[in-house]
Amino acid sequence: MATDRLVEPAWLEEHLDDPNVVILEFNWNGTESYDAWHIPGAHGFFWKDFLWDDDIRDFPSPELFAKRCGELGITNDTTVICYGDPVQFGTYGWWVFTYLGHKDVRLLNGARVLWEKEGRPTTTDIPTPTPATYTPGSVRNDHMRVRFSEILERLDDVKAGGKTALIDHRSPEEFSGERVNMIGAPDVGAERAGRIPGAKHLYFDELLNDDMTFRDEGELRSLLEGVGATPDKDVISYCRLSHRATLCYFTMTQLLGYDSVRSYDGSWTEWGSLVGVPIEK
Repeated sequence: MATDRLVEPAWLEEHLDDPNVVILEFNWNGTESYDAWHIPGAHGFFWKDFLWDDDIRDFPSPELFAKRCGELGITNDTTVICYGDPVQFGTYGWWVFTYLGHKDVRLLNGARVLWEKEGRPTTTDIPTPTPATYTPGSVRNDHMRVRFSEILERLDDVKAGGKTALIDHRSPEEFSGERVNMIGAPDVGAERAGRIPGAKHLYFDELLNDDMTFRDEGELRSLLEGVGATPDKDVISYCRLSHRATLCYFTMTQLLGYDSVRSYDGSWTEWGSLVGVPIEK
């Protein structure tokens, strides 16, 4: 796991006062956990407020992304550290920043869970950033993303065990079609339950230890190869909103060195509501 894109809590604690490091916490449900405590200096967001466009279901335009970054004191050369509550919202933040072209964005291993377990400093103070200039980028990293139309075109290849491996990272209940959303959350998010035909199942949680750190390289590789996600395949990951899928994207590309991985960010909320597309249960 020789990657500088995954940082350990000890490294981050040493860099809490580094002016070139900005820490972002992305929360699933408002900012309740951030308000209770957060890493000193971290800015907290309900994930959609920073990572999505305000009006359409897509990511911010280069100009809007630059505006949001600049307001936090982030420049094009800033080292951005993401973590989430739950953990997959940190990987989603990392994925979106990377997709939108930010050069140095990293993920905190273990997120809030390990940070708290190790007794590292926390605060309820809200930081006051000094605005900076962020120059909008002109190119998105579209090799990271796949649309539903291409998945439709590849379904025969997926089902035949060909070049494309389609991996579903939702809970067993979502994968089987018993639910649209995971247990413990409202069962909403698409018009139909089920899975994309030919998809193999690997629940994202299996890639993590109890403290929300990533399992060792051998275990990760075994889990992925066990569902056909081998380095020689074109791997497509999806879940319900693609948060869990981005955790698996990070695992494959940053920890295991896979070259051809994409996240289907529309995921089941799109596929399960599209008219005329096939599903399995």
